[in-house]
Amino acid sequence: MDYCILVGGKAGQGIDTFASLFSKILQRSGFNIYAYSDYMSRIRGGHNFFYIRFSDKELYSYSSNINIIFALDEETVVNHKNKLKEDGIIIADIDIARDSDIIHLPLSRIAGSLKNAKLANTVGLGAILKYFGLPVDIAIEVIKEKLSNKIVEINIKAVKKGYDLLDTKYNLEIKKNETILINGNQAVGAGAIAAGVKFYCGYPMTPSTGILNYIAHHSNEYNIVVDQVEDEVAALNMALGASYAGVRAMTGSSGGGFALMVEALSLAGMIEVPVVVINVQRPGPATGFPTRTEQADLLFMIHAGHGEFPRMILALRDAKDAFYQTARAFNIAEKYQIPVMLMSDQYLADSVVTKKPFDFIKIKIERYITDKIDTDEEYKRYKLTQDAIS
Repeated sequence: MDYCILVGGKAGQGIDTFASLFSKILQRSGFNIYAYSDYMSRIRGGHNFFYIRFSDKELYSYSSNINIIFALDEETVVNHKNKLKEDGIIIADIDIARDSDIIHLPLSRIAGSLKNAKLANTVGLGAILKYFGLPVDIAIEVIKEKLSNKIVEINIKAVKKGYDLLDTKYNLEIKKNETILINGNQAVGAGAIAAGVKFYCGYPMTPSTGILNYIAHHSNEYNIVVDQVEDEVAALNMALGASYAGVRAMTGSSGGGFALMVEALSLAGMIEVPVVVINVQRPGPATGFPTRTEQADLLFMIHAGHGEFPRMILALRDAKDAFYQTARAFNIAEKYQIPVMLMSDQYLADSVVTKKPFDFIKIKIERYITDKIDTDEEYKRYKLTQDAIS
């Protein structure tokens, strides 16, 4: 069992909301998910779309073989109908495209009857759930959990009305499958929290900003200081200051922001202060393309900084690896008193996947800080030793 749907439209049409609700409903129904968004760097307009693949087996990528295209605009039909499987269908509002093979549903008309034009995507969600034979009760539970109280009831009405628009083609079996739904940036943030990070700072730069947001969201719960700084030059210098004061510290950016951290990276090497830095890569030099993906910064990170000093670079493979490697990075940084740099990319950062719950018991916090100092001998922070670690 393996299905994939694509929902597309303009920024501002509720594509993210649809994908978030549908993915959670599928996870709650016991399926494994891999969802990936392709979006433009703009608040309104443009062409954005989401792949949502689900299966009874673990998934490692999205699929471009589509069972359903849910088109919120005509551009979605034009750009993606060639990806449709032979038995696939296109669902669209009655005034979108006039192709004879499109299933036109009165999405906007129903949304208008509910006095909220933005509900067209929720009406479509109900129709797609019915097509796959998924119970509307799970959708109602998820809507209550994920949406604000003032719009819950109207969205429940919308999904119920949509549920009556299509017949069921697939009667999918609901299963029990204990998983979490997480993206790569959230996994990095969770790994840092599990490792005992107490200071995180950064300047917002897509696609790394999700880490800053995630740790900030949990900062009160775990007593973490989070600071949105004025630029990336300040970010790494502040992280070094926090580490020098004795707490685990981390910062993050994308390639252009990491370029501004290079002088401070050399400082970290010179003063032997442990710190964790993540580069969530995006394509191109200079500002590049914020919402696209690339893996081109490895040599830059290996050689960044003036002078020669040790550092470690860890390339993250998937969300699970991102969690455990981020936690491991703090132990390595403190053991060897070096900067440890993590490499991710926009594809990993933004892809939403189901994973077995992470095992926090496996995370060992190893600070390598002595609490016993021989008072008869002067403490020498940079004492020469056989292993070069003082």
